[in-house]
Amino acid sequence: MPPHVFADLPAQPPEHETVDALISQTRQLRGGIDAVRRDAAVAEDDPQGRWQRALCDLAVHHLEDLGAHLGQLKEGLPQEGADAVDSELAEYEADGAAATGSLLSRVGSAEWNLLTDEVSWSDELYQILGRDPAGGPMSLDELPSMVFAEDQSLLTALVTDCLVDGRPIDGEFRMVRADGRVRTVHMMGEPVLDADGCTASMWAVLRDVSELRRSQRAVRETRDSLRRRQHIEETERRLAVEMQEAVLPPWRGSLQFPLDGPAALDVAAHYLPSASGALIGGNWHDALQLPGGDSLLSVGDLTGHGVAATSGMATVLGALRGMAVAGIHPGQLMEHLNQLLDTSSPPALGSAVCCRYDPVARTLSWAQAGHPAPVLFRNGTGRALATPGGVLLGATTGATYEQAELALLPGDLLVLHTDGLTHRDVAGECDTSRLTALAPRFAKARDAQECVRVVVEEFGENDREVDACVMVARISS
Repeated sequence: MPPHVFADLPAQPPEHETVDALISQTRQLRGGIDAVRRDAAVAEDDPQGRWQRALCDLAVHHLEDLGAHLGQLKEGLPQEGADAVDSELAEYEADGAAATGSLLSRVGSAEWNLLTDEVSWSDELYQILGRDPAGGPMSLDELPSMVFAEDQSLLTALVTDCLVDGRPIDGEFRMVRADGRVRTVHMMGEPVLDADGCTASMWAVLRDVSELRRSQRAVRETRDSLRRRQHIEETERRLAVEMQEAVLPPWRGSLQFPLDGPAALDVAAHYLPSASGALIGGNWHDALQLPGGDSLLSVGDLTGHGVAATSGMATVLGALRGMAVAGIHPGQLMEHLNQLLDTSSPPALGSAVCCRYDPVARTLSWAQAGHPAPVLFRNGTGRALATPGGVLLGATTGATYEQAELALLPGDLLVLHTDGLTHRDVAGECDTSRLTALAPRFAKARDAQECVRVVVEEFGENDREVDACVMVARISS
């Protein structure tokens, strides 16, 4: 490349120890990024993974640039001591060439002499533009013929400003090689002035930045895709939360049944979110006074998360309330809910337990559909109730559900919960040992709300993977 205009003083060579260290650090960084790229398994439907991979590709391009520039610095070092880094630099350039081609082969130079009309191109520039050296270099008038029509005016303006006004060239345009391949080229140059200050020639460095721009474009596109995905997820989560809050019972604290007479049943419930708070499932709890003085208690869970699960939960809970008010008892009620989910579009699966309490006879009628049984606490001990038959809601057409009856005593306490509260044992059954171990604390509690707080303290751990619901009902004396 011709010397820079007025660059009469010789450049001071950098200390080779510094360049050695920089080359070594650059190569280590390149190796580290390559390892990250190899280890990262990116699925086609994972926008975050594709964005991270694009960033790695872009970082590799920048490190290739840095390695090439350091190599050029190294070439300017005194020969003494330069041999020490020859093998390392060669390895670095070989690594880059194996992946995308040597960066040095993507940088070429040219000089156009305005006084003699001589033109000189470096071998690399012929390679970049796909031009046969036998055809010779192109003049400044011929060069635009290789440029995209939309970019020709930019190149013309850059060259004119350089030759007429002495402005440096710094622009980027697309060029079509002889083989039809399109390359993006970044051109930088300056005029060379004669003794009278007039432009005698123009030199330029042309760099093929096609791969670099492709990587930058991939980063932008994957980042935008990731942001859209995150926006959609945040919107869906907000809608799911709002729908859940609108559907679940609005009451807080203990609820006394019947509402218009001496309390026979003290009820409290709580929703426990997952640790991340991002997975809003179809968990529900509900307590409702029925015509005639009976009370409805239910908890359940629909499979899935997000808006689909919460909207399905709203449908099921509305149907459950309507049928209970109409006088349908738990066993038959489960059959109707099963038919509802089995015929829904798309089909859905769910589990539920439904209890109907008669305060006069102090009897509990209940049925379940693939759900953990209520846990009864009496006289300081707790046990899960024997489970009547019943498959998951929506699992099979025409399923029947057994109904169980249980006589309750004053002071008895029932805990209803979804399976997200407790872990399952080897047999797939809910492990209620932690729950039954709370019997002494329940015995000291003043009301159902305090019992719920005990459950939350025990099971509201920070590493909860899924959300859950719990309901406590205590029979009044």
